[in-house]
Amino acid sequence: MKANVGGTDKILRVAAGVALIAFTLLGIIGGWIGLVPLLTGLFNFCPLYTLLGVNTCKLK
Repeated sequence: MKANVGGTDKILRVAAGVALIAFTLLGIIGGWIGLVPLLTGLFNFCPLYTLLGVNTCKLK
């Protein structure tokens, strides 16, 4: 897995993931979908970015 998520993208993914999971704790159904952006942000890898040829990571 080559890193393709970096910088601001990573921060936004982690924040969105945590927020969605917090909504689940408040009783909103479906907030566990927040695991997807949280994990892609933490691992610096997004499979969809690979398919689309997108890379926001500055590391080579």
